[in-house]
Order: sequence, then structure tokens, then C-alpha cells
Amino acid sequence: MTASIRGLRPDDLADAESVVRVLRAALPFSITSAEGLAFELSSAHPAKHHRVLVAEGPDGRVVGAARAGIVYDSPDPGQSYLNTYVDPAHRGLGAGRLLLHAAEEHLAAHGAVDAYSWVLDEPAHRAFAERNGYLPRRSAHRLRLDLATVTLPELPRDEDLPAGVELRPGSAFAADPRPLFEADAEATADEPGDVAVEPSDYEDWLAHIWNDPTLDKELTTVALVDGVVASFAAVQTDGAARYGSAMTGTVRAFRGRGLAKLAKTASLHRARAAGFREAFTGNDAGNDPMLAINEWFGYEICATETRFTKKLETL
Repeated sequence: MTASIRGLRPDDLADAESVVRVLRAALPFSITSAEGLAFELSSAHPAKHHRVLVAEGPDGRVVGAARAGIVYDSPDPGQSYLNTYVDPAHRGLGAGRLLLHAAEEHLAAHGAVDAYSWVLDEPAHRAFAERNGYLPRRSAHRLRLDLATVTLPELPRDEDLPAGVELRPGSAFAADPRPLFEADAEATADEPGDVAVEPSDYEDWLAHIWNDPTLDKELTTVALVDGVVASFAAVQTDGAARYGSAMTGTVRAFRGRGLAKLAKTASLHRARAAGFREAFTGNDAGNDPMLAINEWFGYEICATETRFTKKLETL
């Protein structure tokens, strides 16, 4: 018997919890929650055509899931993302193949030309992608930090910070987060990747990033220089014990001053004080400066993923 495919029930947190269980089993480094997954679906920009597909086994148990949608803020039309996940304890039902084909049909129906998928860099996962017509591109590392035991870099006192530099939590921008949007947009545009992204819609950023329940505004840390947002370490948490680096970036005019290290140091110290015991982050395999920063903190590679791509036939 095989699995059956349906959409995530958007108003059913128990359904979202089942998908979160699959995500954590398939990707132990993932930072997610049922509330975050439901928000991801409900807040997506209409042009994104975002879907979360669910695979059920013969007994009705959720055994797999897929996320798929259009990269609507790319200057190159027809770009899309498609990521499938199957619970390791329930492989062999054909769930991955069915999820992949259903997601491809959804994307093709909305004009997708190229589909990009992150695949664990392990023989079985790579073979699955290649059997289904996907070709490998760039790679990225997932890194883990044991916050319970690591000796973090010392955090300078306020009076010892470089002249004009101050650190603030993301929550300090609750009344006007636009400066964070502008810094995020500039850093994201410069981030290495297969698909160019140029965020320009402030209201959309507010809707699906700033208001995301997994964004921890207290642990998110911002470095200002003479009152101007210069660097930031955005943080996601799962509502339990996992801390994840959502994005660490520095505005072009302030790069090379160690501000990203400073913001991340402050964030990690506050995360440990708040009771978090595991921290995760990701690095493009070619982003040597950021990889060096994370290794300096004590992060160790716990997994590697490869970005695979496939040309889709539009419907």
C-alpha cells in the first residue's frame, strides 16, 4: 500500500504538529513549530502560491510533507522552491515520490520553469533526486553549537564597545521596524545562492517575516553605529529549547568591522541565559567568511545539503 497526498489543514494545529514531527525527524537541525507552520501558510504572499502538502500512510498517520512555491521576489521569473521530507521511520511507502510529483504539478500550473530543492548530501537522498530528474548545484552546511558546554567569546561591556556602537534587541524596533527591513533587504540581496532575490515590499516583509511567531525579537540582536542599523543577527526559536540563526547580515557600508560577530555574541549569551541549550545555523559552502565566524564561535558541521534543480514543463 502507498501513501496518499493532501494539503495541510490550515486551521488544524494538530495537523501542523504532525508535520512538525516529520520535519524534526527528517531534519534534526530544523527550527519549526506548529504555530509557525500555520503562520507560514496563512501569511504567504498570493504571488508565492505557497503550499504545504502532507503524505498520510495507510493508517492515516502523517509520514511526510513538502513545501513548494514561487520565488515571487526574484528578478528572474519562473523560479520556484520545492522541498520534500519523509519520516525516516516510514520510508518505503512511496511518500517522497508522490509528494514530489504533486508539488511539481502545483508549481508548473503556476508558471514555474525551474524548481530548486535542498537535498541531504547522503547517497540515498541524492539518488532519489537524480532518479527524478534533478541535477546538483551548490552546497550548504548545517552547523550545531552546544550552548550548554561551549565557552562563548566574552561579550564586551557597553563602555568597551567601539565608539558609536550600541547593541539592541530586535524588540527595540517594535514601533518602527523599517530600518531592520532595509538592512535585511540589502544583506539578502548579497547572499550567495542559485536564485537572485531582491526584497522590496516592506508590507510583505512585515506580514511574513516580522510577524512570524518563530522570530524571537528579544534574542534577535542589532548593532547600530551612530544610531544607524549596521548589522544584525536574526533569531528563530521553536518555543522549546532550540535556537536558530535565521539570518546574520551587515549593511555594505559597515562590513569588515566585526559587527556581525558582536551581534551574534550578544545574542548567543542571552540565549544561553534564557535556557536554550542547542543552537543551529546554516552556511553556503562557499561563504568562507561566515563559516569562519561560526567556527570561531564553536559551531560544528552536523549535516550538508546540496541544492538540486530541475526544469519543469509548464501546464
